[in-house]
Amino acid sequence: MKIEIFKNKKKFKKGGFHTNPNIGWEIILLITFILVVLSLAFGVYLFVRTNEEFGASATNGSSQVKIVKKDRIEKALQYFSLRGQKSKEILNSPSPVIDPSL
Repeated sequence: MKIEIFKNKKKFKKGGFHTNPNIGWEIILLITFILVVLSLAFGVYLFVRTNEEFGASATNGSSQVKIVKKDRIEKALQYFSLRGQKSKEILNSPSPVIDPSL
């Protein structure tokens, strides 16, 4: 006579509900694909919006005439001509250090 009251029975069934390791990768790939598509759409949206803003500012800027004072232009030209003269003087002056290898 066998008493099987406290005996553990194996309850494994074939088929039915079981974990599939591939479904984890499929979910990760799906989420990644969705994120890539959303980021591309967002990038295109930002590009179009930024392009419209720059286009609008360029058309407004060309319709208005900007007035630059003549004295400011002359000061800038004078400054750069002085710098040009100084650089010519530096290039034409001989070196004060004598080369010891000669």
